[in-house]
Amino acid sequence: MELDGCPSPSTGLQRFCFFFVLFCFLFEARSACLSQTHEDPTFNPPFLTLHNRFLAESNDMIMDSKNNRCSEKINKGSQLREAFKMLDANFFDDTKVLDIAREAKELNLPIFAANRELVASENGGLHNPSCLIFNPEWTNEQVENASNRFSYPTLSGIQKPKTEEDIAFMSILELGELIRTKQITSLELVQIFLQRLKRYNPVLESVITYTDELAYKQAKEADELLAKGVYLGPLHGIPYGLKDIIVVPGYKTTWGSGSFKDQVHNIEAWVYKRLKSAGAVLVAKLVSGSLAYDDIWFGGRTRNPWNIEEFSTGSSAGPAASTSAGMVPFAIGSETAGSITYPAARCGVTALRPTFGTVGRTGVMSIAESLDKLGPFCRSAEDCTVVLDTIRGKDPDDPSSRYIPLDDPFSVDIKRLTVGYTDDAEMEVVNVLKSKGVNTVPFKLNYTVNSVQGILNFTMDVEMLAHFDEWQRTRQDDLYEAQDQWPTELRRARVIPAVDYVQAQRARRKLIQEVKKSFTVDAFIGNATDWERVCLGNLVGFPVIVVPTGFRNISNPPSEGTQRRTTITTGIYARPNHDHIALALAMAYQSVTCHHKQRPPIDNLGPGDIMPYPPTSIPHRRLHL
Repeated sequence: MELDGCPSPSTGLQRFCFFFVLFCFLFEARSACLSQTHEDPTFNPPFLTLHNRFLAESNDMIMDSKNNRCSEKINKGSQLREAFKMLDANFFDDTKVLDIAREAKELNLPIFAANRELVASENGGLHNPSCLIFNPEWTNEQVENASNRFSYPTLSGIQKPKTEEDIAFMSILELGELIRTKQITSLELVQIFLQRLKRYNPVLESVITYTDELAYKQAKEADELLAKGVYLGPLHGIPYGLKDIIVVPGYKTTWGSGSFKDQVHNIEAWVYKRLKSAGAVLVAKLVSGSLAYDDIWFGGRTRNPWNIEEFSTGSSAGPAASTSAGMVPFAIGSETAGSITYPAARCGVTALRPTFGTVGRTGVMSIAESLDKLGPFCRSAEDCTVVLDTIRGKDPDDPSSRYIPLDDPFSVDIKRLTVGYTDDAEMEVVNVLKSKGVNTVPFKLNYTVNSVQGILNFTMDVEMLAHFDEWQRTRQDDLYEAQDQWPTELRRARVIPAVDYVQAQRARRKLIQEVKKSFTVDAFIGNATDWERVCLGNLVGFPVIVVPTGFRNISNPPSEGTQRRTTITTGIYARPNHDHIALALAMAYQSVTCHHKQRPPIDNLGPGDIMPYPPTSIPHRRLHL
């Protein structure tokens, strides 16, 4: 670009940009001081001297331009052009860049400020959900009988075990039968599980808040209802825990972060209301990694009960570790990108990441409105089915939630299913299902989109920043527990252009169409923690259930021996809105295996084992969980 009048090539443009920015500042300062100048004619604010200097310098430049025409194009060294490089938009010439800067200041910034004032003054995304709704539907099926409850199997002959340890590891349906037949009370169960929570939490660091008072109140109500002949179902009187991004009035909801560790919201999360209406009893708010990222929180880092030298990984660290250790019969966690699948696999529990939109999210801290999902951590697929049946449904205040037309998982004829298995599937699961009459075939998801992980990161980070804009602007991120996590990602997200966020969503749509075409089976079996597949599954929105399939020895065990183990798991994936298929297959597998019934050795360590603090072995931390 050439100008009729321009500064010298070596320093002129930088000088011009400096004075252009300075002029904007002086203009605002002049406006701020104008009234005082009128009131006091002797008042001579310092900016006037700078203002006069600016005008003089500008006049000199104009005079110079009349005498010296530029003979070469302006180089790319200007401050604004350098800034545009970060946006991959350095194709504008200098005139256009300056026009953009002027019009952005005049037109864009006031809109930014007005919108922030309207919807972004509070962090966490608890209010004002977006009108842009992600829907993972693959068909145009009409929703029929979506609200029908599942038909649970009838258990008979269940007897109360002699030890509290055995009671703690019973399934939901077994505990429910003990309560229904009045062999045990909800108050007794609350006492057992609160004692276990307080016994093991100093080592596992999986609890943020005990809800003793609420638990005893809800347990008493459950027992009184039963005494009157009112039985609410299999969750009646059953203790459980909530990941501490889920709001319960009267209790802190810390989001796992020191920035919010004292906050209390006086609203009820939709999922909490659903569980309360089913008679379930809340005993603890469990660890969420700080702002639902990984397993670091303001009070420490949650450990894996199967190997206490390891951390539990993933932000649903508390629900996974507590369920694994028999500290609660079940817990509710969340996933945006791996926070159910990773800790479930590490801690050896069964957990379901449902189809996107199956469970309402009102009263839950939001990361990404088009990715966030709530799901259960349980002893078994059967337990997951019971909990899902309670918490699914349309949340009137969550635009993304829907009535999902799920069939009854207990009634699925698995012999009519074709199930694929990938190269990384646990073949024991494949062989067991094959022996039960399932048609199993080799399988691979094919798609051409090669930026799956990048699409996930763009989507998650931009949507997260919209919910924590105020947090970043007030520099609270400087106090964050893990500086290499959200602070780094959200600062980078600040310079993702809106147009490229939309392009990422268009690429996401293309991915969904390709996966839909490639998903030629009823379900498939494969690694639940492959990062590419985790990103893909969350972008597409289909369900997966994580299933324990065995154990192997830890690396470098003590010479005297150890009971610690590394858990082996696999995932069973289904199409969107077909969670019942994944659940039915997992139940079929677990009906003839007992991996999910094993108990971690937190009371039975080998002679060479210790409970180190801090741990001597820290596993690799994967980001974006």
